Amino acid sequence: MSIFDKLFGKKSEKQDISSILPKEIFEAGVLELKDIIAPSALKVSPREISLGEKILRSFFVISYPRFLTESWFSPIINMDRVFDISIFIHPIETSRVLRQFQRKVAEVQSQIHSREEKGLVRDPMLDVAYQDLENLRDQLQQAQEKLFDVGLYITIYGDNNSELDKAETEIKSILEAKLIYVKPALFQQEQGYKSTLPLGNDLLEVHSKLNSSPLSSLFPFTSFDLTSDKGILFGINRHNSSLVLFDRFSLENYNSVTFAKAGAGKSYAAKLEILRTLMFDAEVIVIDPEREYEYMADATGGRYFKISLNSEHHINPFDLPIPGSDESTANVLRSNIINLVGLFRLMMGGLTAEEDAIIDRAITETYALKDITAESDFRTIEPPLMSDFEMVLAGMEGGESLAQRFSKYTKGTWSGFINRPSNVDINKKFVVFSLRDMEDELKPIAMYIVTHYIWNAIRKDLRKRLLVIDEAWWMMKSEDTASFLMGLVKRGRKYFLGVATITQDVGDFLKSPYGLPILTNSSIQILLKQSPTIIDELQKVFNLTNEEKFLLLESDVGEGIFFAGLKHVAIKNIASYTEDQIITSDPSQILAIKKAKQEAMEDKEVAIKAANTELKEAVNK
Repeated sequence: MSIFDKLFGKKSEKQDISSILPKEIFEAGVLELKDIIAPSALKVSPREISLGEKILRSFFVISYPRFLTESWFSPIINMDRVFDISIFIHPIETSRVLRQFQRKVAEVQSQIHSREEKGLVRDPMLDVAYQDLENLRDQLQQAQEKLFDVGLYITIYGDNNSELDKAETEIKSILEAKLIYVKPALFQQEQGYKSTLPLGNDLLEVHSKLNSSPLSSLFPFTSFDLTSDKGILFGINRHNSSLVLFDRFSLENYNSVTFAKAGAGKSYAAKLEILRTLMFDAEVIVIDPEREYEYMADATGGRYFKISLNSEHHINPFDLPIPGSDESTANVLRSNIINLVGLFRLMMGGLTAEEDAIIDRAITETYALKDITAESDFRTIEPPLMSDFEMVLAGMEGGESLAQRFSKYTKGTWSGFINRPSNVDINKKFVVFSLRDMEDELKPIAMYIVTHYIWNAIRKDLRKRLLVIDEAWWMMKSEDTASFLMGLVKRGRKYFLGVATITQDVGDFLKSPYGLPILTNSSIQILLKQSPTIIDELQKVFNLTNEEKFLLLESDVGEGIFFAGLKHVAIKNIASYTEDQIITSDPSQILAIKKAKQEAMEDKEVAIKAANTELKEAVNK
């Protein structure tokens, strides 16, 4: 007999488990699979079992309250501890139960009548018992309910006795608060452990009678879950290892916000979602301030635009979108003028009320210079440039000083950025705008211009799209850019657009008057590892429990909490090897990938040279 059979054999077999030692394997001279998966040794004591390097303790439930509420067992299921749970359900024949109930009802009714004859005060407990018995008997008779013998057993694991005692106290306090009482399986720890193994053996046989309704509150397990029948894999549920499958386009809006400290894996999680979203007939556009998406764009066949002062890619902020079927040219023109005023306010570092009015009038006249009015067909007219606007502004009363301030964007070092016609085409499934090489002073302006250009392009053609704005705190630094971002978030659903906002500077984001509205208009929120300096504010905003607060502080890279609508779960991002090679941001991994590519290219060149040499030799012969 193998050691496994001795440990987990039939109950009828006589055995001394405490005497099992690895030497028996040696003496038998045969090593079986059972011997490999069995523990090296175990010791059974009245209160616990020492199993290898672990100690375990088994319990059973002995009493339930009159009513069991829904999800009463979920706090136990979702505890962050290692434990096993077994639920044994033995159906009871209804005819036998009804005969027992008939005798019991007669007995309770007799006690009630006896007290009435003696003139004693009514006993509420007897009345309630009589009503419960009658109601349950009626439901059993009508086949609305069935009765079961139910055994609920729990085995907890620990490294030492103090850890076991702590876990026991925690479980008892949770259950006893709900009037559910458990007891340790004293002198039956072996039977208790075997009963919680996935063998289906009920060796404890400690049962409580439950009918169908309260039993349904126990099984199946009520656990935090965010699994739907469609969508992409966001990660693994850390509570129960289920898959977090979700489709952002199935919610009331398609927006998301991701908060995390630097190095917590927020860009990695975003790239993982992008890669999987691309497989589901959706287009993705990314604003990338740190050049983290270049390799991914190359690997997926997307377009990668480097936006900088010396870039060959240009965007003209005066471009006008083609009005949709439900939009008028007048409204489109008016909206674009308002956005341009916000852009120029950002470029000038602020405008007075008088300067604001001059700018507004100058923009209208600049468009008129190109015969662009509320009645024009925007598809047939070339839009003006920044130099045209400067010329109009210089000829207006009170506009000379403003024109002088604008000259650095038309004639100075910054002229190559926005004073040229647009030559950017985003007609691809995956498009990335990189702003890493843009000067920090110009990054908010560049993000505003790029985002505005994307918004105009999106309004031309209705498709399922995801716009990812990484390091969104750049846009939250200015009121105009933050306001424009909030407008995107609020209006995106109309154009089948989801906006994914990602930031590490949570404090500045929430301090902005537009931060909370952006958050409340995002159906998905993802919180990864957080800094202690901001966790208290996040706890208030997201109404986190203390356990969730500490979970965010202690999470590893790629771990956190995933909110979708009214539900939220603890999540861990999981990527396949191929996905990891495409989306990694780890510098050491990127260098290793580049080195492997270089070596492969060199090997290819060597092989080609060798083949050419052999070919020449063959020709010469």
